[in-house]
Amino acid sequence: MWHLPFIRAIAAVSPGGKVTFLAPPTSNARDLLAAEPMVAEVLYFEHFGSELLRGINLIKLTVLLRRCRFRSLWILDRAIRPALAGFFAGIPERIGVGFSPQRRFITNKGIDQSHFHDFPIDWLVALMADMRVPLPTTEPNLQLPSDLLAAVGDKFSACPRPWIVLGLGGSHPDKDWPTAHWAQFLGALRGLTDGTVFLIGGPAHIERVQNLIAGTAGANAVNACDLKVAEAAALLRRADLFVGTDSGPLNLAAAAETEAFGLFGATPVLKYSKFIHAIVPEGGRTQKGMQRIPPAQVLAAIKPYLSFRKERA
Repeated sequence: MWHLPFIRAIAAVSPGGKVTFLAPPTSNARDLLAAEPMVAEVLYFEHFGSELLRGINLIKLTVLLRRCRFRSLWILDRAIRPALAGFFAGIPERIGVGFSPQRRFITNKGIDQSHFHDFPIDWLVALMADMRVPLPTTEPNLQLPSDLLAAVGDKFSACPRPWIVLGLGGSHPDKDWPTAHWAQFLGALRGLTDGTVFLIGGPAHIERVQNLIAGTAGANAVNACDLKVAEAAALLRRADLFVGTDSGPLNLAAAAETEAFGLFGATPVLKYSKFIHAIVPEGGRTQKGMQRIPPAQVLAAIKPYLSFRKERA
């Protein structure tokens, strides 16, 4: 999601004002970017697996790039494989951040190596400046199909407002909040609102969420872990408030311009969006920092927003 402003900036200086976006299928980019006017097409490519499988996928990506006959390839990461594929595909202009060994396969000079330990968003800000590409904002402001927004609105039309979405899970166990913390927080939250609490996190968390809802009482609570990613994005666009871990749903909430309180116990705070409000443990982040963020701290942070109603488009 945080790539969106950079994609738009590149599209604005590209012929026709549009780009082709390449991403792994797990990104769900094709569905999420369906209403983005600057994306002409989304193409999927695989890049995970064993070294042998990665080699095969590199060949497949090279064939795909050669078939598309692109004149320019922007690599919005420090990975070498897309740069290699672009080189082997004969793409004349290959632009990337240029951290070694990627630097050997791009045609620009790359950004200063002093940015190596910066957050990836900062790499891309530096790359846009270096390539003299105007970057008006780093706010994603994801555009979603109107029929999808309407369908999700109709699906939950009987649910009282405000709609508060909780995002569970994380790409690594250290990024997740302990279940006991979630249970205490959800129980207190359901006693503080007359609206609806939605819990998302994907199919892997369906049973966990069922248990959390069953073990608490109060305001209406909905297990929404069965929603597809694009549907979850639409729910977040319709939502009034989000609380969750440093994960995909947090970035989706910010992209949907919903006030999003993110729990950053073990990871650096995301600062690219004004909609992200960071909650960090006392003493700063550590590997087990999520365990040191008490539910009371989160409740205190969101309390001024519990009666907030987001203006609908």
